[in-house]
Amino acid sequence: MRIVIKISRYFTINKITMGFFIAFLSSASIYLEWIGVSNPFINTILALLTLYLWFIGDKISWVWSGFFIGLLWFWWMGISFIYYQIAWAIPFVLIIISFIYALLFYLLISFVYLVEKHLKIHNLFGKALILLVLSYIHPFGFDWFKPELIFTNSYLGIEKWQFFLILLSFALAMYKKKILFLTLIIGAYPYASHFQKESIINDKIKLVSTFTPVDEKWIPQFKQKHIDEIFINIQKAIREEKEVVVFPESVFALYLNKEKNILTLLKDYSKYITIVTGGLYNDNNLPKNSTYIFKDGEYTVADKVVLVPFGEQNPLPKWMGKWINELFFDGAPDYVGATDFTDYTIKNTTYRNAICFEATSEKLYEGEPKNMIVISNNGWLVPSIEATEQKILLQYYSKKYGTTIYHSINMSDSYVVFKGDVFYE
Repeated sequence: MRIVIKISRYFTINKITMGFFIAFLSSASIYLEWIGVSNPFINTILALLTLYLWFIGDKISWVWSGFFIGLLWFWWMGISFIYYQIAWAIPFVLIIISFIYALLFYLLISFVYLVEKHLKIHNLFGKALILLVLSYIHPFGFDWFKPELIFTNSYLGIEKWQFFLILLSFALAMYKKKILFLTLIIGAYPYASHFQKESIINDKIKLVSTFTPVDEKWIPQFKQKHIDEIFINIQKAIREEKEVVVFPESVFALYLNKEKNILTLLKDYSKYITIVTGGLYNDNNLPKNSTYIFKDGEYTVADKVVLVPFGEQNPLPKWMGKWINELFFDGAPDYVGATDFTDYTIKNTTYRNAICFEATSEKLYEGEPKNMIVISNNGWLVPSIEATEQKILLQYYSKKYGTTIYHSINMSDSYVVFKGDVFYE
């Protein structure tokens, strides 16, 4: 009886509503960006309201906020199942994702109230701490949820010290019941980024956008059409006197290193322009998702380092991962990732290689690379907010590490991210 009563406490309407509004406000700027609305003032207000509700929320509303964050931020994860003919699994994916984040929030907030009970440290400071460290906790290696991400396109900064200052101002203002402490937020204004706007974008790089649906991409009768389009774009870039042309991830829907005729043509064209393109790579029958760099009549291959959890590599124990692959992916083997990232030089400029998901991983920004070329295929997740979240994450890392990011995409427009600002081709 006590267990039933305890569980029923989590299904109180006002607690569920509170959790939903926290998640709704935290994701609102993403959805506004998705429909083409990006206003730093609105985004700042939405972000601050999100934090306020988190601070006044109790344990149960925190758990529900985690549940709805999983739902509102990541509902798109199941869309690719449509292309595997298992659309029936999408609701189960949504529920699992939501419960994972609900569990994460439950464990963290329970720890906060446990510390308050035994060490007499007010839960306001505990909440500030777990919001600060949440961006370091990655379920199954998926690191797209970072609380400070809500400030990416706002008037406040995304650096850890800036986020700490914002959280501290809230905790102190509510603990001391003095609104004056909220003035500390002013210190989180990103002064430097608003005064250093000189552009160092390389306008000699041509970013190609393709709009090839996934269900067409792998059909044999369309193969030659897609290949012809690639070479048409190469010729166009040469006529425009570009130095580099970049194509999306797996634009060659084949094992490119096994296609001698295509390789010969690409090497010939690379005497006039550097070609960066996505393609599969067969490494002794091990599949790899790779970038091919054709330059001066030769080519090198840069393999993907950070693989998509469940999409390219199963993070579960081997026996369980094999069962999942058999059930959902027709027994297809996992891709094999490289052990370290690849940097390559074009015209005396060094670029960090990144393929889709890994560009949104902190690991790829080790050493604070000045330039990065990213190739993506977002066709698996169309239509959804995934491409918008990806762009916001790239803005976040561009601001944090000062990296200029050149992003070529399939199924959405390509763009350059310079100091957090987005410039479309």
